[in-house]
Amino acid sequence: MHSFTIKDLENLSGIKAHTIRIWEQRYSFLKPSRTGTNIRVYSNDELKKLLNVALLNKFGFKISHIDKMNEGEITQKVLSLNQQEAMQDRIINVLIQTMVDLDVESFERVLDDFIIAKGIEKTISQIIFPFLEKIGILWLTNHIIPAQEHLVSNIIRQKLIVGIENVNSTIKINKSVLLFLPETEYHELSLLFINYMLKSRGVTTIYLGCSIPLRDVEYLVKLKKPDYIYTHLTSAGSRFNFHKFIEELSRRFSKTPVIISGQLTNTYEKKIQPPIRFRKSYAEVMEFLAAF
Repeated sequence: MHSFTIKDLENLSGIKAHTIRIWEQRYSFLKPSRTGTNIRVYSNDELKKLLNVALLNKFGFKISHIDKMNEGEITQKVLSLNQQEAMQDRIINVLIQTMVDLDVESFERVLDDFIIAKGIEKTISQIIFPFLEKIGILWLTNHIIPAQEHLVSNIIRQKLIVGIENVNSTIKINKSVLLFLPETEYHELSLLFINYMLKSRGVTTIYLGCSIPLRDVEYLVKLKKPDYIYTHLTSAGSRFNFHKFIEELSRRFSKTPVIISGQLTNTYEKKIQPPIRFRKSYAEVMEFLAAF
């Protein structure tokens, strides 16, 4: 059993914490326990139930009607949603649910089924990256246990690498991007996704991987002269100083645009200047990719 805060539920479900509290008061489907300091904590089952309730509510079901359904009826209603967006949201929710249950076989089967139906590119863009965007919040707050992280990372990494190896772009763009993660940052799944999306658009990529010293990045930038440098920050560890990292990037790469995405960009409060550019959301990342 693992527990989640109300903020975790807000981030994963898209339902504001204030609304979740109101739902708890008025309806019976959520019954959190409390810590000794009276803080709400939610179980795996409550997280999974809220994901389904939030999905139904998003696509037109009144919360008062959902509250009267039993668990089986809620599941059937979720499965009956046939809008494209609803189907994608449902699959992402299932991935979250199987992750918290450590259900390796079901997690991989969901991805494989979507790959068979829609292909690897749509699986990566419509399912994997939005899923990683949500799960990155848990990594940032340390509300995901190592076993869950390994489950997610190993399976998705395999799918991404297969996709990257099989990229066969019919176009060739005379642009190059160097991709890396800074020292102490090991969450490379989103960076692999960016690598895939760039290659699929005919962009030349120089992929360095995770935990790379900036001196090594600087050496390769001077050697290869990429048009962009790209990094993605999920949870770089307690020793990581974001402000100093920004300063070092600006000093070393003053003439090369540096794109930074990931959850940590939403925690940075100081003003940034060129060559640094933030991409704070999935939509902004896709906007950057679409520019090629």
